Amino acid sequence: MIQKVKGTMDITDAIETYQRIEKTIQTVSRLFHYREIRTPHFELSELFHRSVGSDSDIVSKETYDFKDRGGRDNTLRPEGTAGVVRAYIENKLYAQPAIPQKYYYYGSMFRYERPQKGRFREFRQFGVEVFGSHLPAIDAEVIAYAVTLLKALKLKDVKVHLNSLGDEDSKRAYKSVLKKHFEPHIDTLCHDCRRRYTDNPLRILDCKVDRNHSAFEHLPHAIDYLVDADKTHFETLLNTLDSMNIAYVVDHQLVRGLDYYTHTVFEIKVSESLLGSQNTICGGGRYNRLVRDLGGPDTPAVGFGFGIDRLVIALDAAELTAKPSSIHAYFIIMGAKARVRAMQLMQQCRLMGLMCDADYGDRSMKAQFKQSVFHDARFVVIIGDNEVDQDIVQIKDQQQNKEETVPSSALAHTLIDHLTQNQYSCEDCEKGDQS
Repeated sequence: MIQKVKGTMDITDAIETYQRIEKTIQTVSRLFHYREIRTPHFELSELFHRSVGSDSDIVSKETYDFKDRGGRDNTLRPEGTAGVVRAYIENKLYAQPAIPQKYYYYGSMFRYERPQKGRFREFRQFGVEVFGSHLPAIDAEVIAYAVTLLKALKLKDVKVHLNSLGDEDSKRAYKSVLKKHFEPHIDTLCHDCRRRYTDNPLRILDCKVDRNHSAFEHLPHAIDYLVDADKTHFETLLNTLDSMNIAYVVDHQLVRGLDYYTHTVFEIKVSESLLGSQNTICGGGRYNRLVRDLGGPDTPAVGFGFGIDRLVIALDAAELTAKPSSIHAYFIIMGAKARVRAMQLMQQCRLMGLMCDADYGDRSMKAQFKQSVFHDARFVVIIGDNEVDQDIVQIKDQQQNKEETVPSSALAHTLIDHLTQNQYSCEDCEKGDQS
């Protein structure tokens, strides 16, 4: 038997929760006025080498690379930002009159890493990218966007962790201090950290292997080496978050693992009771040089990425998963003539926004009633050959425990009237795409 590839998954029982998250993303995006953007699942490998960093763990260890028939090097996207930036430049979105330009994306990403809870080789990511503003206010908005999404999903005990790396001068000064700090310990650090020491000492702070090493005690803090302008940017961000009543923790060890970050970096964590120690579900920050480095105009930018699969696991642990949608009407069909009429009536009901289903297996009436319960149907519509001859249907309201017989032509309007009279509308009419 052919099985799924290691590190991938089939989404079956949890599909309603994924759909609920997507719908919430769309709603929150409208509130914050972000437009959706969709980019290819694979790009030229050079894009990720130049943006993420050719010596980063993602590029050096985790990307899915392949050559196409033209001999070009391609890579399945390991993260969303690089592709959005490429699209922003290639499609000259910077020439649009709206400033800043605000986008969100949702889709699969791919990394070849050891599968574990909440971490897969194909994983779904939602993210936002904002281009064209250097103000810390847009950093605050992006963080507020992520927090609002989690509030809309009813997740509690959410914590925002913040830090600032500053711009190039500040980062350069901090890297120099970090190298001096780690120099006496270099021989006792893991192989990856010894490589990072030379390539980019900031990445040592991301190490999971050496997290409890004595070298990580009394680390120098990045914010202590910010130049005045960068310090002002960070302080303004904190003041703005305070004014928005968004709680946060300044996390001096937070650097994020990608080369392109400048100034603000942040992560959002849920309770360890939901995801254990790997409880980060969102990470992002500012990347003021990436658009320029990829060949576009000098454009400030900020964004984040959300791990959707981890979010689903957290919602499940918090008992906040979505239930399968109930339906408005289940048709119980008895007889060949009745089946043709039922198909006609279901189509009429569906065109009026009513969710309907029926038995397609010639089962007994008792078995069909059981199916109506399984689908959590508000109404049962019974049609037999006698009902066809009389041009009527029988309706049973399973919520009110009432029965009635109505003309076939009045079925859809009768169901809608009952739904409206019982104020069944807000949630359930939304399910039926009615306003």
